[in-house]
Amino acid sequence: MAEIRLHEGESLENALRRFKRKVQAEDIIKEVKRHSYYLKPGERRRVKQALARKRARKKIRKETPFAKDTRKQ
Repeated sequence: MAEIRLHEGESLENALRRFKRKVQAEDIIKEVKRHSYYLKPGERRRVKQALARKRARKKIRKETPFAKDTRKQ
């Protein structure tokens, strides 16, 4: 559970910014979304594989920024 304490003289905006950073660092939002509905084991596996493919494509794209353009002209 993310919790912050206000520092002496700290503005509410700064405290809210610190809170948001802490929530993001603890992956609370991701956890809530994951538990908001039930996925069957097969569906969970498919989602996990799809995310892995997406990460792999992103990694390849980052490694080869000047790859040949394959779009039709």
